[in-house]
Amino acid sequence: MSGTTLSVVLAERPTGNIIPGQTFKQKLLPSQKEDDLKAGQILVKTLYLGLEPAMRAWIMDVDTFYPSVKIGEVMRGFVLAQVTASKNSQVQVGDTILSDQVGWREEAILTEEQFEKAPELGPGFEITDLLGVYHWTGLTAYFGLNKIGHPKPGETVVISGAAGATGSIAGQIAKIAGARVVGIVGSDEKCSWIKELGFDVALNYKDPDFKSQFEEATPDLIDVFFDNVGGEILDLALSRAQLFSRFVMSGAISQYNSASPTGPKNLVWASVKRIRLQGFIVIDYADEFDDARRQIAQWVAEGKIRTRATVIDGGLKVAEQALQGLFSGTNTDFKVYVLWLCSMDVSCALPSSMDTMNRVRWFTMPESRDSGRALEDYDF
Repeated sequence: MSGTTLSVVLAERPTGNIIPGQTFKQKLLPSQKEDDLKAGQILVKTLYLGLEPAMRAWIMDVDTFYPSVKIGEVMRGFVLAQVTASKNSQVQVGDTILSDQVGWREEAILTEEQFEKAPELGPGFEITDLLGVYHWTGLTAYFGLNKIGHPKPGETVVISGAAGATGSIAGQIAKIAGARVVGIVGSDEKCSWIKELGFDVALNYKDPDFKSQFEEATPDLIDVFFDNVGGEILDLALSRAQLFSRFVMSGAISQYNSASPTGPKNLVWASVKRIRLQGFIVIDYADEFDDARRQIAQWVAEGKIRTRATVIDGGLKVAEQALQGLFSGTNTDFKVYVLWLCSMDVSCALPSSMDTMNRVRWFTMPESRDSGRALEDYDF
């Protein structure tokens, strides 16, 4: 809309599911221009907004590894953005940048400390990978396994949420390390997808025989458990843990929308089996990001890591519905690697090979605020 720009702010803290039109509020503000810039600043427009489960934690009334988003504040989020005006000698109009300071805004003014220039894409990369395997998603998998899990050749590694953004990468890294990898997902289609990625065993936790299948899949018990789900899956893994096993506590997506989260019932196994359960946040290893990215880039170029992505066309107007969709199970669809919103100005969305391995899929979400409809109601 000419002369205005859209921002999305937190309106209230949800006690359960995010409710489109209630949890967040959309605000139209006057557009910014070059004359508004001070020395060293840039003006950017959002190309892609990355959506991730951590956003649910950011809107709780408690600080996590980031301060809680306050009521009335712009919702936090990582973006890939294009420079539209610059008073910074190191940045030119048309450059692409990454920032966690833009959040849910169509445009923003940034100081030089609030962004980094997007790196050149190497072989095998799509532009969307800059918010995925090359960013926190891939780095979480990388550091969780290499700093905490330490998988060894022949060990059994179990990944929960294995078809999701982090889980799918974690499983592939465990295979690179020579481990036997078991993935837990929520559909037979997702089982097929992670088998394509090289997982040795794929289990559907919705199968009536899942528990017996899980026992059969872990005859030598579990050496490393990379947990993205929590809840009952974590309890089951505790009961199958090997002596001195390592549990990488990456996330607990099954609990984020619960008004009364359930704690582990089998925690006694942690002492009986001398399990090490360690939580972590990827920024704990910020000093090592560059080295990790170089290694990940090499694996992608060699074909050892494969990714897929879904881009939702519709911009910030559909951000609320898309974020809630992360918790419906849709984000871990076998075709989904990580979820983005594309700017309404789709001319700046630049995946280079739209049909290569079906890695980047486009989806247009209706701008409905009907909170009764989840993403799985659409052909997503």
